[in-house]
Amino acid sequence: MASRGGPRAAGTDGSDFQHRERVASHYQMSVTLKSEIKKLIYTHVVIWLLLLAQMCVGHLKLLPHDQVAMPYQWEYPYMLSILPSLLGLLSFPRNNISYLVLSMISTGLFSVAPLIYGAMEMFPMAQQLYRHGKAYRFIFGFSAVSVMYLVVVVAAQVHGWQLYYSKKLLDSWFTSTQEKKKK
Repeated sequence: MASRGGPRAAGTDGSDFQHRERVASHYQMSVTLKSEIKKLIYTHVVIWLLLLAQMCVGHLKLLPHDQVAMPYQWEYPYMLSILPSLLGLLSFPRNNISYLVLSMISTGLFSVAPLIYGAMEMFPMAQQLYRHGKAYRFIFGFSAVSVMYLVVVVAAQVHGWQLYYSKKLLDSWFTSTQEKKKK
């Protein structure tokens, strides 16, 4: 080992301590999972902003209804889905377990539940479109039910992966907490 300004200890070149410079695996996993969750949150924010824009255009009548349809009922409670994402982001700086748990629970309530309701709400219109080829609502020339089902599928995947990675992150944080208690 070397002193700050003096010579090295006899018999060492200073490289025999590299094994201590490795980062524990749960810390590496925590950083990786936080990065993945942030990407999913940013993707969710993009979806959320698109739905917000559709709602604003529909209600403020900025474009005719034959170009942008009025929002479906499930879109209103889905607007609350931004709250779990914010809680998730707030949990990262200090590895706050309670914020992450609240984020996971509220993701189920404010994100996944409205998506399930939306799939059920739009199902009769999707059936009519695919059986008879009739669509009555449009978004820029495309069938509104087709566009919104695409949104539901993408959003369900985003929230599903977000919940999965959040659970893995929670496990990683518990591992580091248990190791600290053992010492």
